[in-house]
Amino acid sequence: MPPRLIVIVGPTGAGKTRLALQVAERVGGEVVSADSQQVYVGMDIGTGKASAAERARVPHHLLDVVRPDEEMTAVRFVELADAAIAAIAGRGRAAIVCGGTGLYVRALLLGLFIGPPASPETRAELTGRAEREGLAALHAELVRVDPTCAAKIDPHDAKRIIRALEVFVLTGEPMSAHQARHDHKAAVRRYPARLVGLQPEREALYRGIDARVDAMLEAGLEAEVAALRAAGYLPPLRSQQAIGYAELHDLADARVDRTRAIELIKRNSRHYARRQVSWYKPDDTVEWHPSADAVDLADMERYLAES
Repeated sequence: MPPRLIVIVGPTGAGKTRLALQVAERVGGEVVSADSQQVYVGMDIGTGKASAAERARVPHHLLDVVRPDEEMTAVRFVELADAAIAAIAGRGRAAIVCGGTGLYVRALLLGLFIGPPASPETRAELTGRAEREGLAALHAELVRVDPTCAAKIDPHDAKRIIRALEVFVLTGEPMSAHQARHDHKAAVRRYPARLVGLQPEREALYRGIDARVDAMLEAGLEAEVAALRAAGYLPPLRSQQAIGYAELHDLADARVDRTRAIELIKRNSRHYARRQVSWYKPDDTVEWHPSADAVDLADMERYLAES
């Protein structure tokens, strides 16, 4: 039997990292990050990466895996996560998976919906349209043909928008319809897992997100972006389209002023939090809690002890 996992999910700013540390310390575990931005070296503050002190308390895995100009896919994430979980289990410890990237968590637990092979012709056509008409036009089309999928994709994520439209063009069905046949009720989990979700009340979450952005700026997020720029890591690299980075690149390029850049980081973070919550709404296996303090750590320990 594969090892049991505790999987902590929820929107940005909900307290997932703090809860993961608490659970790991309680059960003698190690944390496996399921965050598509924390994989990048040099992107620490804006991604909310665990600090050096926190990593000294509990070992963390899948942080700082690739350079900001390297590609990171869900397939590679699963390969690395499987290896980390196996190594953790081999040490007689528990793996605590923690992260806000729903696609990574789904791929780890259920495997990937592969979909039809890429069509170079279709992809070239869609890429050309994005260049001519703007990515917003393609996202609007995705909203029309597959609103469920569009609600889960960042409007700035060209790769995923184009892939979703490509699947629709090639199969005549929305990607969400394909994924629905590969959902938590139909697929066999690759690991037995307890899914723990954090979902503060909306206004409290938004206040927390705004305060978190302010704290990141005070901690040196602008200097972090300046260092990335100095190293040659610039848009349109996918890593540099992440929230907090894209807006500060725009500031550095004089496309917005500082006040507007900060407003956009906060607004885009709130929108992202809504998409994260929407991702898990159909999954009735997630146990939702209003805060990390509301989670019964002893119950988590008992669950792992049953294995």
